[in-house]
Amino acid sequence: MADVNAPWLTIVGWGESGTSGLSAASRNALEDADVVFGAKRHLRLLPELKASVREWPVPFADGIPQLLAERGRRVVMLVSGDPFWFGAGTTLSKHLDPAEWRAESAPSTFSLAASRLGWALETCQCLGLHARPLTRIRPYLQPGRRLIVLLRDGEAVAELARLVERYGFAGSTLAVLEALGGDQERHRTLAGAGSLPDDIRHPVAVGVEVAGEGPALPLVPGLADDFFEHDGQITKQAVRAVTLSALAPRAGERLWDIGTGSGSIAIEWLLAHPANQAVGFERSPERAERARLNARNLGVDWLDVAQGAAPEVLGDRPAPDAVFIGGGLSQELLDTLWRVLPAGVRVVANAVTLESEALLAHWQQEQGGELLRLELAAAAPIGGRRGWKASYPIVQWRTVR
Repeated sequence: MADVNAPWLTIVGWGESGTSGLSAASRNALEDADVVFGAKRHLRLLPELKASVREWPVPFADGIPQLLAERGRRVVMLVSGDPFWFGAGTTLSKHLDPAEWRAESAPSTFSLAASRLGWALETCQCLGLHARPLTRIRPYLQPGRRLIVLLRDGEAVAELARLVERYGFAGSTLAVLEALGGDQERHRTLAGAGSLPDDIRHPVAVGVEVAGEGPALPLVPGLADDFFEHDGQITKQAVRAVTLSALAPRAGERLWDIGTGSGSIAIEWLLAHPANQAVGFERSPERAERARLNARNLGVDWLDVAQGAAPEVLGDRPAPDAVFIGGGLSQELLDTLWRVLPAGVRVVANAVTLESEALLAHWQQEQGGELLRLELAAAAPIGGRRGWKASYPIVQWRTVR
């Protein structure tokens, strides 16, 4: 039995080189273990051990109860590379107290890929897409950038190459890196989806040197309207930029986007930081589905779109850090928000009709905050000359609950 004062679980970073690539501490943990867990591809590289060796099930979550049932014995869990960089260690540690485990890391696949390609790792964008939609690469497709992407298999490599071309970056170079650190290691540099071989093996990483005409997604708020599918119900580019500035997204925050329409505000909120969350509330089923499609196409598929009318559809959702009201503004909605929102939530509401303007003016007088009127005009033909064509003015209320 293990020393009751010592961690019972050792999370060992494992690579394609097997035990030859392990540190002395990792080898000692294996030699002393009562039980060793690992994926099938990890276990094939194990030497003879006195421990009971058990294959980790798929899906991954099914193995957690089996692991916890061994609490108190000397247990080793084999995970790929660095356990806490897109690794299983992050998931495992959520179920354990800090005193129950220790980790012995190995070089991550990202580190190995960068060393083979001669790329400065700190300048690369590293993406773990082996279990996530590949469309998440979209925001990072910027000419001149280098990406290192972990993928599940050869089919995913082909899908990624097709996506890169579809988004307008067909000139990109793809370096396919297989079984890094092992006897079967292989590197191949390819130019686009048309040159992909059909014998790509897992584990696989792809280094992408991005090149092409794009369009790349701008890094500041206010994407051009044609990045979004919409039926005209969209917060237009200039007003959207001002609105996002007022909402002031910060890393890890959650937005409620009420009357989300095309999803443009919520999507740009999510693009501001990968840890951000957003719920779009939309009464129209067609628009709700269009918002989901836009989110997938722009690489933020985790946008949660709730179909239904506010305030009824708000339900018991986790409290937001900010709320945007782009549609469905009413006395009932504002009353509900002031009842359910905790103090400190930022609220931004846009109005275009006289009735909704009057409502915002009343609430600003009662609750404070800032009231702005945004008026925009664009040059347009008038016969053979040009003049200013004004858009409907927008009244915007910014406040803190």
